[in-house]
Amino acid sequence: MSALLSIGTIAFDDIYTPHGEVKMIEAGSCTYIAMAATQLCQPVQLVSIIGDDYDQDFLNDLKKRGADLDGVEVVKGGKSFYWAGKYHDDMMGRDTLDTQLNVLEHFEPKLPPAYRKTDYVMLGNLSPDVQSSVIDQMETKPKLIALDTMNFWMDIAMESLKKVLKRVDVLIINDEEARQLSEERSLLKAAAKIVEMGPKILIIKKGEHGALLFNGDKIFSAPALLLPKVVDPTGAGDTFAGGFMGYLASTDDTSFENLKRAIIYGSAMASFVVEDFGTRRMQTITRSDIDGRVGQFVELMGVDL
Repeated sequence: MSALLSIGTIAFDDIYTPHGEVKMIEAGSCTYIAMAATQLCQPVQLVSIIGDDYDQDFLNDLKKRGADLDGVEVVKGGKSFYWAGKYHDDMMGRDTLDTQLNVLEHFEPKLPPAYRKTDYVMLGNLSPDVQSSVIDQMETKPKLIALDTMNFWMDIAMESLKKVLKRVDVLIINDEEARQLSEERSLLKAAAKIVEMGPKILIIKKGEHGALLFNGDKIFSAPALLLPKVVDPTGAGDTFAGGFMGYLASTDDTSFENLKRAIIYGSAMASFVVEDFGTRRMQTITRSDIDGRVGQFVELMGVDL
């Protein structure tokens, strides 16, 4: 089992959905990645920044789960990153109500010496320049670097994004982002263009329609699990990334067949997180729950001709 290094946000969210609302719940890309990845591999080395207003009990729980917080900077007197959003009745679209960068505004990640030789790296959704600065600090070449990004960075920092894409192995984005990045409507054509930008492995998430994996001339289509109720979709993509990279780090195998398995583990983790607000559901799942959910995916893909 190898360690996993993850950079991203540790934040507070206010979330409003048709199923209720929560305020100041622990969230952020790094948080969701860690909650999923620590179920599969340890340690998960976190690099982020928070104010001293963050819930210490929650941070202690992350440590107990296998997260290494030596790379999390705590700013005395500072306020942690905050986001508020409201989901539409169909649970697909959402409106951002408020965003407060707070201590994140001047975040310059500093990797502890023990993090600089980690084999598996997950660059969570942040500025492409910040993501690139993490790669700069690695003393040895990781076996696999994955990157997550979003439309916002394509709108305001496309050139910086293209530069960091040349330095990573895996890109994880959704179908809308893939079309914007490639300027292609067909996901097959979009994938071909994106792979030319640098990442040899591309994952395109399609929400309730599953995910696509592209690796060279090989393609894998993973289904999505139909759930009776989705309470809160926030963090599903980050949870997917944490499950995907956590599985790869736990097996230390980046073959195409194992990438397919990792997709299923990522999808299984994402199917849990949406069942409650924030990371609440992730705090209660067991390895037996995970194995059972993965088994459901395997059954879903079964075919006998």
